[in-house]
Amino acid sequence: MVIAVLALAACGADTAMKKGDKFFALGEYYDAATYYKKAYSQTKAKEKPLRGQRALKMADCYRRINYTQKAIAAYNNVVRYKQADTTALFHLARLQLKNGSYKDAEKTFLMLIDSLGTTEKQLTSLARARNSHLSPLTSLTITGLQSARMAPQWKDEAEYSGYAVKKQELFNSRRAEYSPALGGDDSDQLYFSSTRNQAKGEEVSGITGMKNADIFFSQKDDKGKWSKPEPIESELNSEDDEGACTLSADFKTMYLTVCKTDPSYPRYAQIATAQRSDASWGKATVLDISRDTLSTFAHPAPSPDGQWLYFVSDMPGGMGGYDIWRAELAGNSIVSVENVGAPINTPGDEMFPTFRPNGDFYFSSNGHPGFGGLDIYYVEVPLSSPEGDTNVRKSNEAPSGAVEGALVHPGWPLNSAGDDFGMTFEGLHNRGYFSSNRGDARGWDHIYSFEKHEVIQTVKGWVYEKDGYELPQGLVYMVGNDGTNKKISVRGDGSFEEEIKPNVSYVFLGTCKGFLNHKEELRVEPVLESEEYVLQFPLASITAPVLIDNIFYDFDKATLRPESTEALDKLVDLLNENANVTIELSSHTDNRGSDQYNERLSQRRAESVVNYLIEHGIAADRLSPVGYGEQKPKVIKKKLTEKYDWLKEGDVLTPEFIEALGDEEQQEICHQLNRRTEFIVLRTTYGMYDAERSGK
Repeated sequence: MVIAVLALAACGADTAMKKGDKFFALGEYYDAATYYKKAYSQTKAKEKPLRGQRALKMADCYRRINYTQKAIAAYNNVVRYKQADTTALFHLARLQLKNGSYKDAEKTFLMLIDSLGTTEKQLTSLARARNSHLSPLTSLTITGLQSARMAPQWKDEAEYSGYAVKKQELFNSRRAEYSPALGGDDSDQLYFSSTRNQAKGEEVSGITGMKNADIFFSQKDDKGKWSKPEPIESELNSEDDEGACTLSADFKTMYLTVCKTDPSYPRYAQIATAQRSDASWGKATVLDISRDTLSTFAHPAPSPDGQWLYFVSDMPGGMGGYDIWRAELAGNSIVSVENVGAPINTPGDEMFPTFRPNGDFYFSSNGHPGFGGLDIYYVEVPLSSPEGDTNVRKSNEAPSGAVEGALVHPGWPLNSAGDDFGMTFEGLHNRGYFSSNRGDARGWDHIYSFEKHEVIQTVKGWVYEKDGYELPQGLVYMVGNDGTNKKISVRGDGSFEEEIKPNVSYVFLGTCKGFLNHKEELRVEPVLESEEYVLQFPLASITAPVLIDNIFYDFDKATLRPESTEALDKLVDLLNENANVTIELSSHTDNRGSDQYNERLSQRRAESVVNYLIEHGIAADRLSPVGYGEQKPKVIKKKLTEKYDWLKEGDVLTPEFIEALGDEEQQEICHQLNRRTEFIVLRTTYGMYDAERSGK
C-alpha cells in the first residue's frame, strides 16, 4: 500500500512538472510556478538533487513575476540541495540585493566569484583594464558586488539627495499600478496602467496571476484635487494587456505597450499608438518597428522634438538583456532603428525610458551600480545649443544612437532596494510621479510622488491672434546671448514653456503663417526661489483688419489724447519688427451725423495716427491713412461674442441691425464698436527689391 502511494505521488509530481513546463514555455510564469511548487512538495525529501532541480524551476518563475521573497527561498533550496550553478547563484545574489539584504548578497556574490574559478582581485583588475572583454555574467557580478557593499553607505547619504517621496493612496489599489504619465497643458491629467478589478475581462493572467492591465485616468480640478481614477472608456482598453503609456508633446498621440492573448503561443509585447479626437482616445494600432516577431518591443517614449521614439527590446544586436533603442520617425512610419549604446545600456536590463521636458533623459536599469532592483538614472543634457536642437543629442548622424552627457544616479529615496521606474514630470519642475514595488512582498507596483526643490526660472508664453484665439500652428524663436538658439512649437492652446538661465538676455519672436511677427525681450536676473515669467504674443493678421485698442480723440476733433500713446507706441514696435510691411491705417465712425462730416472727421483722425507714426521713425511711404466714416460697419468676430452673448459671429453692425436691437444699452455698445481705428496689411515686400525688382 505504501509503495502504491509513493508511486502515485511520483506520478503526480511528474504530471505537475509537465504542466509547469508547458506554461513556462508560453511565458505564463504564475501558472507554471503553481505546478512547480506542487511537484516540489510531492518530491521525497531524500531525493535531494531532484528537489533542487524542481526548486530551481520554481525560483525562476517567482523571479520573473517579482515574487522576490519566494524566489529567494526557492533559490536557497537550490543551493541547499547543491544544484546551484553560476546562473542560479547570480540570480540569488541579485534578488538579495533587491530585498535589501546587502550582507547576504555580498556573501553570495563572493561565492559566485569563487565558483567562476577566479578571485575578486583578478575580476577587479580585468574590469579596470581597457579593451578587456568581460562576459555579461562577470561584468554584472562586479557591479553587483559593488552595489552590495556601497548601498548602505549611499542610503546613509540620503540627506544629500534632496528628494521627497510619498506613496499616493488615491491612485493605488490592492493590485498593481505602474508607469504614470502626466498630460494636459497644465499637467492636470494622469494616465497609468493598473491590474485592479475594474480592468476589462474576467480572466486572470497566467503570466502575473492578476488581471491584464488597462489604462486608467485621473483629472485634477481647479482646486488641485485629483479625481478617483477610472478606466478610459473607449476602444483603447481591451481584454488584452495595455500598459506603460506615454504621450506626445502635443498630447494628441499616446504610445503604449500591448500584449495580445494567445493560449497556444508565447506572447511578445508590442508597441502601439492611439490618437485622441476631442476628449476620446481611439483604438490602439500596432506600430511596425521590425519584422522580428520573436523579440519584445515595449516602453515607448517619444523625444521632446517628436523625431525619435525610444523603446525597450531584447532583439539581436543589443548589449545585454533588455536594451534601450530608438527609432527615427517620419509621421507614423519608422525610418531607421538603432541602439543608444553606452553609457546607457549595459549587459543588464535597461527599461522605461522617458524625457524630462528640459531634455534630460531618464531610464531604469539593474546593470549599473545601485540599490538592488531597477534603479532610476538620468543623463543631463545641455539646456540649449547654438544649433537649437531639443533632442538628447544634436547630431542625428551618429550610427550608435548614443545619448551624450554624464550619467547620474539620483540616490535614496527616489531609488530603493526594489524596482523604481516610470518617471513623469510636471512641466519643467523636478517633481511628478513614478512607480515602485518597494515594501510590497508580492512585488506589485504602486504610484509614488516625488519632488526635489530646485531653483528653476521658466518663461511661459502664449501665441494667439490679436482679438482672436490661440494659434496652435505658431512657432517661437528663442535666442539668448549665451548661445541659445531654439525653435519652439507651441502646444494646442498656443502656449509654450521653456527653462531660462540667470544673467542671460533673451529675445523671443512669435510667428505664424498668415500673421505678422511679434517680438518680446527678457533679461533674467538671479533669484533665490523659482520664478515664472509670462509673455504674450498677439499676432496681427495679414489678411483681415486689425483693431488698434485704446485710441482716443478729443470730442468732435482729430486730436489724439495722451492716453493713446501706449497703443500707438506698440504699433510703432510692430512696424519696426515687420520692416517689410506697408499698411492702410483707417478710422471709422458710427452712423450718427452726416456722411460727409463723418468721412472728413475719420480722415483727419487717420492722418493724426499716421503723423504720430512718422514722427516716431516709420517711413511715410509705408502708411496710407483712410477715413471711411460710417461706410464700413463693424463685422463681429467669434471672440467678441464671448463678451456680448447677444451678438453672433458674422453680425454686421449696420444702422438697420442696431435699430432692430431695441435695447438702448446694446445700441450704444454697437455705436462704440463702430467707432474704431484699424489697420490692414497692404504689402509684405516693402524694401525687399531695388528699382529693377531684383531681390536686395
